[in-house]
Amino acid sequence: MDRPRPLNWWGRKSTPAKVETYTRWSFHLFPFVEITAIGLPVLGQVGAGLAPWLFMLVCAHAVLCGVTASRALDWVRRTREQPLRLMAALGAVTTAIGLAALVLATHGPGGDDTETVAGSLFAGVVSFGTGTLTLGLRSRLRMLSLVAGLAVGAVAVALPLGLSVTAALGSGLAVLFGAGFIALTCAFSVWLLTAVYELDEARETRARLAVAEERLRFGRDLHDVMGRNLAVIALKSELAVQLARRERPEAVDQMIEVQRIARESQREVRDVVRGYREADLGAELLGAQSVLTAAGISCEVTGEAVGLPGEVQSALGWVVREATTNVLRHGDAGWCGVGVRVGEG
Repeated sequence: MDRPRPLNWWGRKSTPAKVETYTRWSFHLFPFVEITAIGLPVLGQVGAGLAPWLFMLVCAHAVLCGVTASRALDWVRRTREQPLRLMAALGAVTTAIGLAALVLATHGPGGDDTETVAGSLFAGVVSFGTGTLTLGLRSRLRMLSLVAGLAVGAVAVALPLGLSVTAALGSGLAVLFGAGFIALTCAFSVWLLTAVYELDEARETRARLAVAEERLRFGRDLHDVMGRNLAVIALKSELAVQLARRERPEAVDQMIEVQRIARESQREVRDVVRGYREADLGAELLGAQSVLTAAGISCEVTGEAVGLPGEVQSALGWVVREATTNVLRHGDAGWCGVGVRVGEG
């Protein structure tokens, strides 16, 4: 028996679960990126009295972005309601920090370092905040409207605060491209995750439909076999009753015929059930190779089923069918091999 590996939990995950885990951790890394790219430079470029406050603001905003992204992703997966309060809080905090950055740039201590910090603080916080907010929106038009509206709003707010037209336009473009890139990344990640889960649900539905179709086929075959025989049995039984009431000897002949038809029906039902349960190994190998290839899994079949007894072929055919189902539904394989070998004895 193989010993359990420390990271075997990842291998046990289905493909949709892996994509969801990867997507969640990607969003969880956004706060660290924001703190590293925006918060840490503040400590070395602004005065000691102002730097800690700005750094704590960036950290608080990053944490709020992470929590909102996690809740929004739950809403996308339909496991939680839309986080409207968190989105409203994130929008308010993002707006407040953006305004504070513009005020710092226009009415701050001055200096190139202060203006650089204020510009990066404004563009970074607004971009991360806007990109996170788009996770809580389904409509692509609303996402684009949010990004474009904030870019225009950044220019409209920067001009009255005293920024030059060039600086104001630069702030708007920074918000447009930064928020647009993050929003596009979030939208694509959500679309990919949704598509993977829909494909997995479609595969499950196809498997259930295949089972239902097989049940209908079995029921149809059983009806075809038993319908006529039961009708004949009912008719002959009624005739035998009428003959028996008249004390006619033909009643015995009719009941013998009923007995014969009943035994024949019993044999035919056994044949139907046996045909339903038996599986041809050769057909199952070809079917498994075809299904796995269609699913994008390379399948190699070696050996032949010629010469094996019917009972053995039937048992092995069901093994191949069950193994193929497990590979499709529970595995994440890229290659599958099936070998048939007949040993001596």
